[in-house]
Amino acid sequence: MRLSQMLFVTLREDPAEAEIPSHKLLLRAGYIRRIGSGLYAYLPLMWRVLKKVSQIVREEMDATGAQECLLPQLQPADLWRESGRWDTYTQAEGIMFSMTDRQQRELGLGPTHEEVITTIAKDMIRSYRQLPVHLYQIQTKFRDEIRPRFGLMRGREFIMKDGYSFHTNEESLKKTYQDMAQAYSNMLRRSGLQFRAVDADSGAIGGSGSQEFMVLAEAGEDEVLYTEDGQYAANVEKAVSMPADAEPSPFATFEKRETPGTETIDKLCKFLKCSPTQVVKNVLYQAVYDSGITVLVLVSIRGDQDVNQVKLLNELTKLAGNYQAKTVLFLTVPDAEAQRKWAAKSLPLGYMAPDVADDYIAGSKEVNSKFLRLVDRTAVDLTNFVTGSNESGYHVVGANWDKEFPLPATVVGVRTAKKGDRAVHNPEQTLQSARGIEVGHIFQLGTKYSLAMGATYTSEQGEEMPFVMGCYGVGVSRLAQSAVEQSYDKDGIIWPVAIAPYHAIISIPNISDAQQVEVAEKLYAELNQSGIETLLDDRDERAGVKFKDADLIGIPYRIVPGRSLKAGKVEVVERATHQSHEILIDEVNSTLKQWIDAAIK
Repeated sequence: MRLSQMLFVTLREDPAEAEIPSHKLLLRAGYIRRIGSGLYAYLPLMWRVLKKVSQIVREEMDATGAQECLLPQLQPADLWRESGRWDTYTQAEGIMFSMTDRQQRELGLGPTHEEVITTIAKDMIRSYRQLPVHLYQIQTKFRDEIRPRFGLMRGREFIMKDGYSFHTNEESLKKTYQDMAQAYSNMLRRSGLQFRAVDADSGAIGGSGSQEFMVLAEAGEDEVLYTEDGQYAANVEKAVSMPADAEPSPFATFEKRETPGTETIDKLCKFLKCSPTQVVKNVLYQAVYDSGITVLVLVSIRGDQDVNQVKLLNELTKLAGNYQAKTVLFLTVPDAEAQRKWAAKSLPLGYMAPDVADDYIAGSKEVNSKFLRLVDRTAVDLTNFVTGSNESGYHVVGANWDKEFPLPATVVGVRTAKKGDRAVHNPEQTLQSARGIEVGHIFQLGTKYSLAMGATYTSEQGEEMPFVMGCYGVGVSRLAQSAVEQSYDKDGIIWPVAIAPYHAIISIPNISDAQQVEVAEKLYAELNQSGIETLLDDRDERAGVKFKDADLIGIPYRIVPGRSLKAGKVEVVERATHQSHEILIDEVNSTLKQWIDAAIK
């Protein structure tokens, strides 16, 4: 492709809308163009990158025996109601675009396709002899993000590979799950990315186990905790660890003390000259279940620990049946306005005790009349601890469970693991932290969807059995941008060779120089003919502009037919290192082929 004929516009300044380097660079380099909030056009250079990523994904999926298909983007609401996810996706998480057609039928734009694929399996797979089956697609997905940001990282429309497998048993599922773990590692390795596979929370997708594939980058939205022995890695939402040991309590007897201005743990510990490991803090949450019932949740946890809301949400979902519900729609820390809707009197915030009275709640049909009291494991074994007194400006010291305060019946593990904690598998290992961009996620779904939707097959014994399912996703457009976020410099993008839009760019310094043009045209034809994808910058621009654009768009090798032509050579510059080589014109093809082959192995 000749740049003079290409839709190619670069920007010298960072666009105001862009927050992270990869987003700025993709806009500046003319790869994408914003059309609306979270909506981007993939311009010619970007589309070439996406096709290369898709091809790598497709090759790795096909190698496992998975079959490619294409599923409808419009999905009937009834399918999602069957699985129990319609309210979760349209109200709780609110990420599904929903609409009504002219016949008043409710539809959703697909953020994922578990319901559709389960319906297909239910209709077409009758016998165990047809199993296992693994289908996948590469398609545009839609999610109504609350705050679209970071370009293709968190857009409302994006390209994704999603796959689904059906099995007769867990053993068969686990084999495919392991095959996918290897395939995903292959995809990222072949794309030239540094990554880490980590244990993850299954979220609204559900299932018994899942693993995320994180591209390591400082701007990553996710925190990954791992050990240097390579035996443990998990998203912080899922990570577990051993907290620091609690220090001995300095308080031997129970008493109430005036503690003015100590609404925070830090202020309290300074005032009482005690360790936060000897404080039980009581954190209030408001959960709204899909039955319409609001439940006030009081979590008692050790003072130096923080509540992990994902873990808490999972615990509350387990208790949904107690409130005639299936799932939690919303989980928030109730602000003053929220409290006014249910509080019978002003709460002693910052000074609450584990036994704060239920009469603070003005019970109604919509609001449960009692606090749901949970205690984190970090607080269970504390003795002579400090906690609130249920009176503003006062705390109690020397308190004990089942003496001054009843121990809540429900013990949970909802603390947030953090860097520096001891590892569960080996306390001599401490957790390290890195930032990551989630580009892939694989799930062992089990029978969650098949049971809900009545999707069964006939077993060898003649019984009707639910399918055992797996689910596997890769964000194709997200992976492409994550490559930029991982590899760039002050001059622009540094694409991995395997997914770069072109392998090489020939920048003619002076198009008025007949020899430069002749050599450039010769190399352009030869390189493309031999399979080395090459751009020709034949624009009537200054050499400096062309070199800056070549660096900005990140093509791996820049060929310059300039001053070295007198010696029968051209300059070849490696984008990643800026290293310059003078190579004989007749050897450019073979040299580049050798470099490219080495880079994409």
